[in-house]
Amino acid sequence: MPRADLRRSRISPAESTTVDRQYWQGNASIRFHRSRGRTVHQGGCTAPLKLSRAVAHGNTCELSLLHTAGGLVGGDVLHIDCRLAPHSRALLTSVAAQKVYGSVGRSRLQPEGAWARQRLTCQVEDGAWLSWFPQETVVFSNGLLQQEQRVELRGSGAWLGVEVVRLGRTAADETIGRGCWRSRLELWRGQRLLLGDPMALNGASRQRLHGLAGQAVVGMLNWAGGLRLDAPALDACRQARGDLSGEMEVGVIHDDEGDLLCCRYRGDSTQAARCWFVRIWALIHRWQGGPPPVLPRVWPLQDPLLPPGAIQA
Repeated sequence: MPRADLRRSRISPAESTTVDRQYWQGNASIRFHRSRGRTVHQGGCTAPLKLSRAVAHGNTCELSLLHTAGGLVGGDVLHIDCRLAPHSRALLTSVAAQKVYGSVGRSRLQPEGAWARQRLTCQVEDGAWLSWFPQETVVFSNGLLQQEQRVELRGSGAWLGVEVVRLGRTAADETIGRGCWRSRLELWRGQRLLLGDPMALNGASRQRLHGLAGQAVVGMLNWAGGLRLDAPALDACRQARGDLSGEMEVGVIHDDEGDLLCCRYRGDSTQAARCWFVRIWALIHRWQGGPPPVLPRVWPLQDPLLPPGAIQA
């Protein structure tokens, strides 16, 4: 058998690729500003990203991103750039869960294969508030994903960021295999770094006690809103878990211009993680004296787990 055929026989068809494969290089540039008492947006996308029709909830503009390719493979790159003018409010979410398929392009020089990459850059001006709350990311067996987020807050700008990730399709008895999910968040206020949060999870760290301890789902919520968070506020976040499955932790980083709330989930259910974060989202709205949040219309129905007082679009 020729040498090339021997190499190819070690890689399954789902993982192999041809040298002329065209990788996706998708970009979305979105600008929000306030006009006549409500937030409107301008911007555009390149394939495979697409913007759905915006929905207004008071002064908040809800906008959903659609990934028309149906998922990411190694070599694909997505970049989402979002900027909010003073006193605008926006909620960015996704139409469906993001799927990351098994890596392609394995070689002797790159034995793991090629990485899929997604970068989010945000600039939030004084008095504006951006909520980044996409649906979950599912990393299939041998999938490789690098996520980067850089958020710059100006003045009293506020940020709510949520990520929920499942490693392997556990319902199909699938593990992440040789795959890996890497993430790096940088949250700045002016010239000061409020939070630098790098993370890397693979098959080994999923089993370690200081990793996922055998669980398959990890979730993060970070909120910087200019408020002081006392012990009762943190206790309310902990009690919001109710009867949801999984392990939850709540912490705070104190800052002169307002505290940073950090919540972490480790468990077996993306739905439980998202519902806990929605309940905390509702608490944040209450602390700020606003109405309950309106859940994105593109999210699946999950009535039994909705937080008390939350409104479903």
